[in-house]
Amino acid sequence: MNAQTTAAPRCAPDTEHCHLCADEGLPGTVLAIDHSARTAVVALDSGTATVALDLVDAGVGDVLLVHMGFAIARLESA
Repeated sequence: MNAQTTAAPRCAPDTEHCHLCADEGLPGTVLAIDHSARTAVVALDSGTATVALDLVDAGVGDVLLVHMGFAIARLESA
């Protein structure tokens, strides 16, 4: 890589899909939490999923942004 070369952004903010994995972050509402496993069951439009809470603290009723089996952010209520 020379000084003139710059790395392209991996996930552009104007797209809905991640360029690395072609997946997208989806909002999901927390239905239940397993504190010992640090996971949550969330309701998505497509059904329910169990996601890791390694990156986010959450409670039942919170809306999380879910990507690749991980909660990556807690979304604020409008």
